[in-house]
Amino acid sequence: MKSFCIKTNNEDILDYLLSRTKEIDFEDLTYSKNEFKIYQNVIIHYEGKDEESFSYFLSELITEVILEFYEEKLIYQILNYNYFYFDEYERIQICDNCMHTIENDHMEVAENRKNINRKQMIQKALLSFIQESKSMILDGFVNFRLKEYMSYLDNIVDTAVNQFIIEKEYNEFINLLKIYIDSKPAECEILHLIYINGESILLDADKNIVSVSENILNSKYLSDISFSSNDFALNTLLTLLPAKVEMHVIGIEDEFIDTIKQIFEGRVSVCKDCNICRTYRLLNHAKIE
Repeated sequence: MKSFCIKTNNEDILDYLLSRTKEIDFEDLTYSKNEFKIYQNVIIHYEGKDEESFSYFLSELITEVILEFYEEKLIYQILNYNYFYFDEYERIQICDNCMHTIENDHMEVAENRKNINRKQMIQKALLSFIQESKSMILDGFVNFRLKEYMSYLDNIVDTAVNQFIIEKEYNEFINLLKIYIDSKPAECEILHLIYINGESILLDADKNIVSVSENILNSKYLSDISFSSNDFALNTLLTLLPAKVEMHVIGIEDEFIDTIKQIFEGRVSVCKDCNICRTYRLLNHAKIE
């Protein structure tokens, strides 16, 4: 007979271990819950002969526990230690971003689009430990025996922090532009923005193409790296400050369209099937052919 003892004082974990051991279909198992000195213990006995399968059973069970009860706490610990300068609300947002990234990683692994598998990282460490030991202090194992998994979480947190900073700077930029727009009177009644194949074309109220060349010298809102038609279109909109922006989207709405919506808010309307839309859709179709 082979036995393994899991030590913890977390009642939720103890209940989870007992209920999952009961639910999982694995023959020749008996289990009990006892209290010895410092810790409460879940002891799982195996009377069968396939000890390798028993080790895999234990590794899968304890992996479930770690992911369910420790993962988010570990992420928060990393945030508190490495990124203590964020306030509580910001840390909660970053932690949520981390969990979202992990869920995406999990889905990509399931679809065989990625090699990262945090479950395998944990199970590998557990199998090695279970084969060498008869008991584990769960907190100690998580804190000191999961180096590869902890490195994975470190990378997840770093990525989420970078994403949070970029989004924060983006939102601050949007808010500054909104303040600027609200502080200035409109320079024209309406501009039409044609958005097709990721490129922008501006038309005035008479449906004539608006030249962006005259606005290049005043392009203080443009990227320092590249000047696309979208850069010029945004700068022109901020220069002419139309009372209304009618966007004719030929295709899908992407980040640029979302940005225009956020900056100009109530001034924006989106059209996908007017005379302008149909004309540019036909021109694009003819161009492709």
